[in-house]
Order: sequence, then structure tokens, then C-alpha cells
Amino acid sequence: MAEATIHEFQTQAREILDLMVHSVYSHKDIFLRELISNASDALDRLRLRGLEEPALAEAAGTPEIVLASDAAARTLEVRDNGIGMNRDELVQFLGTIARSGTREFAEALRAARGGGASEGLIGQFGVGFYASFMVAKRVQVLTRRAGAAQGWLWDSTGDGTYSIREAARDAPGTTVTLFLRDADEEAGIADYTREWVLRGIVRKYSDFVSYPIRLGEATLNSMKAIWTRPEGEVTEEEYTEFYRHLTRDWGEPLSRIVSRAEGTSEFRMLLYLPGRAPADLYWRDAPHGVHLYIRRVFIMNDCEALLPFHLRFVKGVVDSEDLPLNISRELLQQDRNVRIIRRNLVKKVYDTLGTLRTTDRSRYETFWREFGRVLKEGLLQEPGDRETLLDLALFESSRGEGLTTLAEYLERMPAGQKEIYYLTGRSRQAQEGSPHLEAFRARGVEVLLLSDPVDELWPAEAGPHREKPFVHTAKGAVDLPPAPPPPAGEAAPPPPETPDAEAWKPLLETLRAALDAEVKEVRLSARLTSSPACLVGDSQDLTPQLEQMMRAMGQELPPVKRILEVNPAHPVVAGLRILHEADASDPRLAEYASLLHGQALLAEGGLPPDPAAFARRLALLLARSLEP
Repeated sequence: MAEATIHEFQTQAREILDLMVHSVYSHKDIFLRELISNASDALDRLRLRGLEEPALAEAAGTPEIVLASDAAARTLEVRDNGIGMNRDELVQFLGTIARSGTREFAEALRAARGGGASEGLIGQFGVGFYASFMVAKRVQVLTRRAGAAQGWLWDSTGDGTYSIREAARDAPGTTVTLFLRDADEEAGIADYTREWVLRGIVRKYSDFVSYPIRLGEATLNSMKAIWTRPEGEVTEEEYTEFYRHLTRDWGEPLSRIVSRAEGTSEFRMLLYLPGRAPADLYWRDAPHGVHLYIRRVFIMNDCEALLPFHLRFVKGVVDSEDLPLNISRELLQQDRNVRIIRRNLVKKVYDTLGTLRTTDRSRYETFWREFGRVLKEGLLQEPGDRETLLDLALFESSRGEGLTTLAEYLERMPAGQKEIYYLTGRSRQAQEGSPHLEAFRARGVEVLLLSDPVDELWPAEAGPHREKPFVHTAKGAVDLPPAPPPPAGEAAPPPPETPDAEAWKPLLETLRAALDAEVKEVRLSARLTSSPACLVGDSQDLTPQLEQMMRAMGQELPPVKRILEVNPAHPVVAGLRILHEADASDPRLAEYASLLHGQALLAEGGLPPDPAAFARRLALLLARSLEP
């Protein structure tokens, strides 16, 4: 017998295995669903490989998944004649638990212990194989890669280590052997050597798998492609279990789309909108796209050509009658039928979301909180879809009553308002206290509050919506709409006095000179009512958040100078004018200018260029005010 080599799982693997074994999973039966799904994937991969190397598929024989149990030995085997693995792949796939989120998985699993929410974590973090350790005290994997002569045996008791050694296997494929724990009804562990238990699990979770799942001479699954059956003949439970099979997400889908297209291009689709965002939604290299079948023959798992990137959360199956079986990923991008299918899929998704928004606003808001940030990426990536996406979008607003659509915003606009006003920032909390909203609030003008990173980009690209341009409240000179008329029987308040620009000019020039390194202009403000100052940019300037994002991505940018606007009605600014008129060379003017600038930065959630110097100046000002 070849000598085995001992390996350690990657960081935190011991902790994760311990958590999985001892966590309160109410459905431990799902381990078999995961192993069958892995076997099905291996058969799919061999079938795909067989398109290029037919001899490999022919040598493997009829694809199937076989279950074998031994009550006396307390073992359960799950065998397939799929693609198999070599030694390096064993290390890569079975030696690294939750490769894309080990720490996050451990934390989420701890949080879920004691509740029913933990089942979904298996699929969410890609650790399905390791669910075996919930019901087994030892797991062995005997495998041989298609086209290779040498087999390998992976062995672990889930104690944080595993061994690998050479081993013989008569044919390519994989056998997973579970050395089962004793049945324990209280712990939710059934006797997985019993035929009726295995039959029930397969029928519940894996009936739709397109390969025969055999136990002895019996085939346990119907192998019916669920998307080819009339919708009325498929139960809600079957649709939900197929979703779980596709996504490894134990939760419920938010919605599904079942459709068949006939005519120029004939195809079927079964698409799902997940109920929650997966852990890898924002990982750029994470696989996405729907499963592609051609005349019920599996072609590829993640067909990116069929959906744009901003719809990467959509899961499902597309089965075409027209595409050639040997189509490649490169040819998919150019095929006319693929473009037709893509347009149909995108329209169906948009229509479904629009209907959900109209008929069930609460569920739609749940969807938006999970996926709205991703959907808004399409405003940049798909210019032709902007109007549709803007109609679907929901926004926070200064109105403060939940989320709003643009249609609802436009309906509430006062007479005379010609623009859609918005403010970007790091968070709703920071935006609520922004001085850039003061004059808008005073006039009863609603402002959209945008805090996602993508919001820094798309408004400038979107153009007018329903003939109303988007205007950033912290950029340019704001042309505010007139104040609303007073309630019936009340007199209109007197209009605010227009400051004498020439009288203020000397102070503004002195402040600008004192802040030459930080600002490009100091001017009187029309957007402030209670704050002494705020910082604004020209219409084409980067916002501070966008500038910070670009620098974080390694882009070299010249310093962006902004405009300091001061409120002539504020006592501090009025006092500065008096001080300046008394002595334009007073050194305190430069100190106060720096404090005004720092205060404006703090008010929008930023920091002064030199926080320590700002603190010293503030302390000095306080000390002076307390002098007798």
C-alpha cells in the first residue's frame, strides 16, 4: 500500500468543521443532496469534456449516480462515473474549506447556531461537501481523473487534518464513503443505511437530477427536466427544491420566471430571483450566469453571455432548441440566437421586477435592499436600459418616509421645480445633517439621498429622466425653485434680503487668500440657512467620496480644490465681516478662515487637512471666549 501524506486544512478549518458537526442544523439530510449535486456536476463536466474527447465519455459508460449502504458496517457510498479528480484537485477542492470566505462562514455559522437560519449557510459559502461531517465520523473519497491511470484516496475524520495516498479505482469517477454516526432522532440524524430513508431524501431533494440515481436495481429519481414540464404540473415544493439544487441556497426564492419562446428562436427558461444576496455577489471573479442546455443536453454552468453583469443575481436554466451542441463561450458572444435569448431574458426579468414593485411593494423593497446596488450598476453598463432601470429604482429621500420611486418623487414635486435634486454621501445619517440640504428643506423641496458607491457615477451619465435633469445639491450654483405659497389665510413671509455682493467682496477675497491651498473660491451661499459655511464643487468636479474611491484604486489624481460658500446671515460670518472692516490685516481672520473650512468638512463627514492644527485653533478660540 502506498504511504499516505498528511495535510492540514487551511486556516480556521478545524474550527469550521467543529462548528458544522455540532451546530443545530434542523435538516441534516441535506448532506446527501450536496453529495448528489457534486456527483451530477462531475457527470456534467465529463459530458462537456466528451464533446472534445469522445473517447473519455465512451470509456466511462452510461452516466449514473449509485448509492450503496451497509447497515452492519454503518457506511454509505455515493458513487459516480464522472470526471473524477487528480491529486492536485483533491487538495484544491477538498483541502480548502470555504475557500472564498472562511472567516465569514465561521462568524455567520456562530451567529446562526440555535436557529433555523443556518441551513442556508452551506450553499451560501460553498461548503456542501463538508456537510457530510454532520452525519459521519469519517469520510473517504476514492477518485480517478478521466484520462488518468492513477487513482487517489482522500481520508479525514474532520479533526483538522486529512491524508492522501495512491489507490486503485477500476474506472474514472469518484466514490464518497461515509462512516456514519449512530442514528439519533433528537439530533436529527436518521439511519442513512435504510432504503426508505435514502429513497425519501432523493425524491424530496434530487428528483429532477438529469442522471439516474440508483440504489441496487432501483432508480430513485424521475429525471424529468423540470423546465420542460407544464407549470401547472410542477408543485411549489418541486420548484423550490430545484432552486436549492441550482444555487445551494437553503432559503426560499423571492420569485420565479417560467416561460417558453417560439418563433425566430425557440427556447425555454426557468429563472429565479433569490431571496437574499449570496456572499460572493460583489466578488468580481465569482461565477455568474444561468445554466445553458441545448435540447436537454447540459452545455455549461455559468453562461455569462445570456445575462448582463448587473443581473448576475438571477439564477436558473435556459434550454435552447436552436444552438449547436458544440458552441463555445467565444461563439456565444457572436451568435444571433444568443442575442435574441438574452434580450428576452432581460425583458422578462425587468417585467417581473416591475410587476413585483407594483403588486407587492414590501417584497420588492426586500429585493431592493439585497440587490438594488447591483441593479444600479446597469445604469452605467447598459445605456439602453437606463429608463427602465430608473423606473425600477428605489431611493432614500429627505422626505424621510421610506423608499421612493422616481415616479413618486416627480408626482410630489412642487410647481416650478425643473430638476431632480440628489445628494451623495457615505451614509443616510451623514446626509441628514448636511448643510447642503438646508435651503431645500426650507422651501419644502425633496432631495434624493444616495449612499452607494455606484451613485457617485451614474447620475452624471444618466441624462434627464422624464425631461428632468439630475442636479447634485453640493455642486455648482443652485437655482432653487420658488418657495411654496403659504396656507390659506396666512400672509407670505417677506423674501430674504439679497446681500450686497460688493460690500462682501473684500472679506471673501481675504478668506480665499487665507485658504489658497485648500479652496479655489469663496462666495456667498444661497443654499445655507442655519450653518455658517459649506463646501461645494463645480458641476464637473469629482465628489470627495469619488475622489477617495479612485485614489483607493491606485489612480493618481491632482488635488481637487472646492468652493467655500459662506452664509451672510450667520452671526459668525457677519462677525467676520465686522472684524475685517475694523482691521483687514488682523491675524485672527486667517485662523477663523481655517476653522470655517474645517467645520464645513466635518459637517459633510470629512476631516480637516490637519486635524491636530484644527483642534489647536478651536481650543484657542474657546480659551479666548472664556477670558474675563
